[in-house]
Amino acid sequence: MYKSIETTGKTEEEAINAALTLLGLEQDEISVEVLERAKPGFLGIGATPARIRVYYKVEDDAVVRTREFLEGLLVRMGSDAKVEVTPKDETTILVNLTGNNIGPLIGRRGETLDAIQHLTNFVVNRAGGTHIKITIDAEDYRKKREQALVALARKMAGKVVKYRRNMTLEPMNSYERHVIHSSLQDFEGVTTYSVGTEPNRRVVIAYAKPRTARHDFRSKR
Repeated sequence: MYKSIETTGKTEEEAINAALTLLGLEQDEISVEVLERAKPGFLGIGATPARIRVYYKVEDDAVVRTREFLEGLLVRMGSDAKVEVTPKDETTILVNLTGNNIGPLIGRRGETLDAIQHLTNFVVNRAGGTHIKITIDAEDYRKKREQALVALARKMAGKVVKYRRNMTLEPMNSYERHVIHSSLQDFEGVTTYSVGTEPNRRVVIAYAKPRTARHDFRSKR
């Protein structure tokens, strides 16, 4: 989100410096629109100052709350990871945690990362107003995990079709189960469903007789 202020000065440079002082920003953090150029007048009489409008970016409240909460949480966890917060749209915020020792923040099968994400969503949204969806990743773990799950699903589905025997995967959270279901939605010869209760709910890849093409017995003309 961008805001703007107007300032004046004997020269455009003075007007810009006045804006930077007021905002506490650097030159590369603003953009400038010249509204009126300075006019020296005649012998100093009739001189007019330069007038400019300065545009600067302001983070919305949800972005600020997200960053502040996560930075505080990471300090308590003894982590020196950096927090990169990127608003995707008005109701979605993407966060990426980067650093040298990210493993403990991810946890087994991403359980710690999921807990951090759940807690952050709760804290940021408890103030009310528009609900913000916050997705937290760490060094692209979720993307890599999703790719691995799709590969696993298709490999297991191939075995199910070959041996005509159902296969049950390891326990997964709801998001990971969704990845498995979606990746095999159009895989011929298998169907998927979930069994068990959280946190041990699993996906079953089951053999399903392949659909055969329908024959048209109507007389041909």
